[in-house]
Amino acid sequence: MAQPKKKTTRSRKGMRQWKEKIATPNLVECPHCHKMILSHRVCPYCGYYDGEQKIVVGAKEKKKG
Repeated sequence: MAQPKKKTTRSRKGMRQWKEKIATPNLVECPHCHKMILSHRVCPYCGYYDGEQKIVVGAKEKKKG
């Protein structure tokens, strides 16, 4: 197996690896409650997606016991 002739410097290693950094998530504004959410997801704050309420948020059930 081939071996490197010289040590790879921190600068050269950084220039090679800058493309591999973690990207920030694409956030969009919810058209219903105007909070920032991930795109193409049901809003966790109001439960709306594509202008329709898909899930009920904030309805807590009482436990019997």
